[in-house]
This record gives sequence, C-alpha cells and structure tokens, in this order.
Amino acid sequence: MNKKRLFGLGVIGLAAVALLAGCRANSSSSTGKAKTDLKVALVTDTGGVNDKSFNQGAWEGLQAWGKTENLSKGNGINYFQSNSEADYANNFTSAISGGYKLVFGIGFSLQTATQQAAKANPNTKFAIIDSTITGSNTVSATFADNEAAYLAGVAAAKTTKTKHVGFIGGMDSDVITRFRVGFEAGVKSVDPSITIDSQLANSFTDAGKGKTLAQSMYAAGADVIYQAAGGVGAGVFAQAKVVNEGKNEADKVWVIGVDRDQKDEGSYTSKDNKSSNFVLASTLKGVGTVVKDVSQKTVDGKFPSGETLIYNLKNSGVDLTTTSLDSAAKDAVASAKADIVSGKVVVPEK
Repeated sequence: MNKKRLFGLGVIGLAAVALLAGCRANSSSSTGKAKTDLKVALVTDTGGVNDKSFNQGAWEGLQAWGKTENLSKGNGINYFQSNSEADYANNFTSAISGGYKLVFGIGFSLQTATQQAAKANPNTKFAIIDSTITGSNTVSATFADNEAAYLAGVAAAKTTKTKHVGFIGGMDSDVITRFRVGFEAGVKSVDPSITIDSQLANSFTDAGKGKTLAQSMYAAGADVIYQAAGGVGAGVFAQAKVVNEGKNEADKVWVIGVDRDQKDEGSYTSKDNKSSNFVLASTLKGVGTVVKDVSQKTVDGKFPSGETLIYNLKNSGVDLTTTSLDSAAKDAVASAKADIVSGKVVVPEK
C-alpha cells in the first residue's frame, strides 16, 4: 500500500537548496575512502543537469550528499543523461548494470519508465520525483508547486505596472497545471482585473520557443512573466535581456524563475548604462534536498518503502525568493504564505 505523509525537512531545510546553487560539477570531487558502499544514480529528464532548473537541482543535491560520503561522479554517484524519452529505459538499465542500488527518476515524465524498472529489479531501490509509483522498493516525492506559484502570483501582481502578466509552462501535465493555476490564483487574489496570458511551450528543451512566447507576451504589454518550463526558460531569460537592454532600468520587464534561485540568469546593463537584474523572484523546489535526504535514509537503513513524501510551504519543501521585491510585495508575499501555512487559504491545483 502506498502511504502518504507530509515530510518535514527539519534542519536540512529548503535553505540547503539555496546553498546547493554553488555546488557545481567540480564540487563532486572528494578525497579519502568512501564512507558507504551505496551507489546512487540519477536518470535525468531531457533538460539535462545543466538546465539551471529541475535536473540541475537534483544533481547538485546528489553531489552535495556524495561529498559528505567521500563519493564523486563515477565513484559512487552518477547521472545518466536522457536526450529523449527513448533514452529512459536504457538509462535505467545502464544504472542498474553499473551497480547503482538507489536510482532516481528525475521528473514526472519518467514515471512509467521508473515504475517498470522497479518491478523488473526488486533488489534495487527507486525514487521518483514529481510523480508517484508503487512498490516496496520505491519511494515517491511530490511538491505543492501550486503553493509556491501562488506566492509568485502575488509578487507579480504587486509589481506589474501594466496590469498584464504572463505564464509560460512546459509540457501539458498535472505538475505544470499546478504551477499555472496557483500562479493565476495568486495574481487574482491581489487584483482580479490583471490580465494573465498563459501559454504552453509543449517542450521542456526548446529555448527558441520560450524566446518566441516571451517576445509575444512582452510585446503585448506583459511586464512580468513566470516561467515553469525547464530548458525552455533559457529562451525567456534571453528575450527579457534583449528587451531590457533597450530600456532604461526603471522601465524593465521581469522574469520569475522556477525550481531554484535563478537570479544569476537576470544580470544585464540597461539602456541608461546601469547594471541591473530582471529576475523578480524564483519559486524554490527542494529537489536536491529530496535526493540528499532519501540517499541518507537509505544508507541509514531507513528507506521510506512505498511512501509518498509531500513537500509544501508548511514543511519548507517549496518557497519563494524575495530578494528583488519591494517592501510592499515582500509584505504581501509573507502574508499570503502565512495564510496558506495556517490553512486560511487553500490554493487550487486544478
């Protein structure tokens, strides 16, 4: 039976995710004897470990955990890159034949492949992130993306000068719907008259499509775009930079990042020669924290067999950065967060 429970992050916390942003590929180097015989691998979605989003957060989390165990890439931890859905099954086979005894499927698109691999390999443990599977050798981790997206909507509504904002999602799915619906609800909670333009890229890798959609939205008057689209988001950032380089700093348009703090993608120099940043905020998703925690629990003999771990605002599994928000927006976000955590506000997800 698949048991569900809210998962408290405790001292690890979502703050760990922010720290992971500095843990790039070179941080996986380690010295000394490995502290565990457990070998852990990721099978990525098509965005890859350099997508500056979901997959990258997972790999950074595994590297951070590996460092504590004196493990490094190819020496106890690894990832298997998927360039298309056709690679999923082969990558699971490669991970298992390579002796990896805990294998993560990174993203809801890998649900079927992860489930099939788990059934065929009962002596290997499997974890799916952003979806659910069943089996005594499995664990699932899901996120209340709608709650973090609601906060993003509040931030966008408090910031927009044109009363026109946009949402760009990746592939049509329950996860992306949670992002979109939560964002729209957050915007409308502040000002129901704000126009929201919501579009899907039908991809998580087509940066060109992201650029085209962003170009259209900015041209139509949107001055804040929230992107939840994996590698497609690179195109959104690229277009925002083009637009902003032709504007004075005070007239900038904004992007809201996703899954990890994406502020580093927003640096630019404005038309009036001011160094600035157009990332308004980023919704955070503790993907790396899940990888770290499940890996450690497995080493400790406490693999959460058959469970679905739920990460939300209340247990710090999701959140929103607020660095670029003005004081009024920060206050509005803090108030909305408190209302969600207390149960006063229930954010829709469909």
